[in-house]
Amino acid sequence: MSLPDFLIIGAMKCGTTTLQAQLAAQPGIFMTTPKEPNFFSDDDVFARGMAWYQALFAAAAQNDLKGEASTHYTKLPTHPETLPRLLAAVPAPKLIYLIRNPVERAVSHYIHEWSQGKMADDIDAAFHQHPELIDYGCYGKQLAPYVRAYGRERILLSSLETLQSTPQMLLDQVGTFLGHPGALVWHAEMAQENVSKLRTRRFPLQALLVDNPLATALRRNLVPKSIRTRIRQTRQMTERPTLTPALRTRLESVFAQDHAQLCALFPDCAAIRASYPFVPA
Repeated sequence: MSLPDFLIIGAMKCGTTTLQAQLAAQPGIFMTTPKEPNFFSDDDVFARGMAWYQALFAAAAQNDLKGEASTHYTKLPTHPETLPRLLAAVPAPKLIYLIRNPVERAVSHYIHEWSQGKMADDIDAAFHQHPELIDYGCYGKQLAPYVRAYGRERILLSSLETLQSTPQMLLDQVGTFLGHPGALVWHAEMAQENVSKLRTRRFPLQALLVDNPLATALRRNLVPKSIRTRIRQTRQMTERPTLTPALRTRLESVFAQDHAQLCALFPDCAAIRASYPFVPA
């Protein structure tokens, strides 16, 4: 059966796209296209059936380590059926989970949703109305079910901070964890993927007026580039939003409590210390 040997299960906005791209560039490792199948999490994708999922790995060579990266797999309570479905189909995979400073992750998550037109300009209101901004950064809560199901030894926990400061070291750890027979090489020339910078906010008719080829051709032929640039800039978040002191205090309190749960699951917390500058050492 064509099923994954490993999965990158999250967390969202923590460098999973960059890690996936680096692994896909390594000999002996096969990563799926699309990068995030979200098969076990999303009901409409799961309805396509196991044959559809297995076909994603059909092009892998016989001895390749096969993997996929779906951050929806650690998005409780949004996708409660993920783990039961995964456990039934893939009983012994290796799992990779990246974290980052959870306050910064929450802000990046907000920027992502703002750019999709799903959240308001008022960041305080967005955090009040959308608890998932906090939930997805409660890494201990998200990982606890996986530890119970698969055991701590089958989960590699690392961080975006490690990926940014010592990327080759992280890749070496991943290679050892996966049992890859050769050395993995970090490709520094590959740009960091999926960076929340200068995101352009979508609007309701964007698919009709912007994204289709005819509209693009007309716009480029009829509207001067300088005007197109100015219009695009009005819909860009050029500066990272600033949290109010009250909201930052609230987030740090919630995430400090979850940090204790994460350290109970993974007692060696030294590797993730840089992700929690607001928690006393």
